[in-house]
Amino acid sequence: MRRLDASDSRFAEAFDALVNDRREADADVSSVVTQTLRSVRDRGDVTLVEMTQRFDGFDLNSEGWQISAAQCKAAFDGLVPDLRDALKLAATRIRSYHKAQLPKDRDYRDKDGVRLGARWSAVDAAGVYVPGGRAAYPSSVLMNAIPAKVAGVERLVMVTPTPGGEVNHTVMAAAHLAGVDEIWRVGGAQAVAALAYGTDRIRPVDVITGPGNAWVAEAKRQLYGVVGIDMVAGPSEIVVVADTKNKPEWIAADLLSQAEHDPTSQSILFTDNAAFADKVSIAVDAQLSGLATGAVAGQSWTDNGAIVVVKELEDAMPLVNRLAAEHLELAVDDDRAEALFAMVRHAGSVFLGRMTPEAIGDYVAGPNHVLPTGRRARFSSGLSVLDFMKRTSFIALDNQAFSAIGPAAATLADAEGLPAHAASVRTRL
Repeated sequence: MRRLDASDSRFAEAFDALVNDRREADADVSSVVTQTLRSVRDRGDVTLVEMTQRFDGFDLNSEGWQISAAQCKAAFDGLVPDLRDALKLAATRIRSYHKAQLPKDRDYRDKDGVRLGARWSAVDAAGVYVPGGRAAYPSSVLMNAIPAKVAGVERLVMVTPTPGGEVNHTVMAAAHLAGVDEIWRVGGAQAVAALAYGTDRIRPVDVITGPGNAWVAEAKRQLYGVVGIDMVAGPSEIVVVADTKNKPEWIAADLLSQAEHDPTSQSILFTDNAAFADKVSIAVDAQLSGLATGAVAGQSWTDNGAIVVVKELEDAMPLVNRLAAEHLELAVDDDRAEALFAMVRHAGSVFLGRMTPEAIGDYVAGPNHVLPTGRRARFSSGLSVLDFMKRTSFIALDNQAFSAIGPAAATLADAEGLPAHAASVRTRL
């Protein structure tokens, strides 16, 4: 874990190194993914069967390609009441928040009498990738599938690996709550390719969202343009800005909440008190010793974690903006949180006040937890209903409106050396 102090003479150099760290997987997966995509495109279901047997030890043809709606309903009904109620609360809040995101159509006439506007519509079909194994998260099913359905997607397809034939029943229950229409038991880059290109069994979709490993992320990157994607996501990250009024144990737990995702995750604390920084560091070590995910979280904290001591918390905000983190906690009094929030330009999602840990946003707050990582919050946003929709503009002119703006269009066409463009206007004039 790195310890930086803004008063040190070499702080700028050390912080530059922190900002520019590359935490994505070291393996060069690009060529492997390219081969996989080509194989699925050319051989379709045959490749899916072969790769599922190879990586998941599961025979699609003998054990089944799909998980049915009835199985998902049974999984939901079979949950213990507390878990079922928690999933229902999360789904309700996520659905409500995303309904409020729905854009409005526009239709108006401007001063020249030209009718202008735009109409929003959903894509026909969307695919959601859901990891299997250790990273099988029902919350991600809700966060990806519910916005698609709120947007109006009619056919929502989920792909998820089932290693050894094992199905995650909580994931199935979440799929039932979210209204997923099809579930296919395939994973990896080959599943993303199947959604993009289509196979004899799996019809193609228009947009693919959802988290995955380096191979899944690279498949989405390579297939962008064949289909739409949400983003190319990297390791999770959290930045916490905290003062001495916090309990060190709270802040330590917040830092570890992202560190436990993966050894390449990153957790960074900014504070204005060196003694408080020491207390948080001690609390992190203490909690790691009793954490079931301690091995992963410990490696993440050791390799990528950092504590930065600044003179005033306000001094931290330009540094926070440079990091453009996926998650940003402002663990201070509410009024000060608002003041610091006003200084935030780049962050995936911001958590205001001492009683708003990032983990609340992962599950039940309502806003989406699919967020840009790797400093991509500088230019992109979290998943929303807009990722499953597109805007179609429209224009309508009558004689008067055409006479008002048509001559300028013809003049511009002449200037660009496009006589047919000019003629299509002038014949009407």
